[in-house]
Amino acid sequence: MSPARVGVVGASGYAGAELMRLLSSHPGADVVFASGSSSAGQKIADLYPSLSGVFPDLRLRQHQDLPTGLDAVFLALPHGASQKLVRSIDSPALIDLGADFRFTDVATYEDWYGGAHQAPDLNESFAYGLVELFRDEIARANAVSVPGCYPTASVLTMAPLLAAELVEPSSVVVNAISGVSGAGRDPKPTTIFGAVAENVAAYAVSAHRHTPEMEEILGRLAVQDVSLIFTPHLAPMNRGILATCYMRPTGSETEEDLLDAMATAYKGEHFVSVTEGLPSTKATQGSNSIHMTVRKDQRTGWVVAIGALDNLGKGAAGQAVQCANVMLGLEETTGLATTGVYP
Repeated sequence: MSPARVGVVGASGYAGAELMRLLSSHPGADVVFASGSSSAGQKIADLYPSLSGVFPDLRLRQHQDLPTGLDAVFLALPHGASQKLVRSIDSPALIDLGADFRFTDVATYEDWYGGAHQAPDLNESFAYGLVELFRDEIARANAVSVPGCYPTASVLTMAPLLAAELVEPSSVVVNAISGVSGAGRDPKPTTIFGAVAENVAAYAVSAHRHTPEMEEILGRLAVQDVSLIFTPHLAPMNRGILATCYMRPTGSETEEDLLDAMATAYKGEHFVSVTEGLPSTKATQGSNSIHMTVRKDQRTGWVVAIGALDNLGKGAAGQAVQCANVMLGLEETTGLATTGVYP
């Protein structure tokens, strides 16, 4: 079978560049188009020398130059941009890494991201791209909205416990730490070296846009409303997310019971590693894997679930490729690493 003809819209950003890296060694994909609005005309190898061995002459084009008839199209664009383009895209597999189509109710998107949604009628056609939880829906879909990096780490880590009613859905607290690449390629006063080096800082306290996304997806799994407090932090590292999630137990299950429930839920999943040890971001770097565990604090009774992943891998580009593999009928692990780069 010939490789799928693939386009990457927004290849100049960090997630787009990671897509290009993963697709460059994907035996079932042939990247025939890559775009970047402000970088159009440049060779992607000049922008990212790490790609020069595979794409020495490929030039970035304008988004609107996307050809028709591609087998798969990835949209790695800022929030709000995808909804302006989707009507013009002709492909049986559309994978959007932005937030435009992540919510069941368009009004939730409008409340948290601002402005009127420009393609509300297409919202229902998008499946939520968390493969381990919604694999069948993704396999049937022609369009998928890839989760945010924080929700991927947090939702996957808490999902087995909430779905099995082992923890209360009304008092969930998530503290998560991200590497600087999660803020995107464009420099900002809070992400330049002088601000990030030797510093850890919380941001968007009580106001981060991934909060309603986590509440909605966890609510679907728990079959009831989930109330969640989410506080993100920026750490002086390039890649990685560590999510520490606190929940009250519903019963008297032991730590071993909780760990068994987590392991049973993800039995056979290629990219989920349930461990007795504590996860770390470094162990997942460069992979499409998430490492997780759970503890029960004997003094307070609280349950503490911890998950780690690469925010550009499982948290973005890797997960997008995983979704595309499912949509195109390919082996789910094709082109994706399960082991991290260490040290």
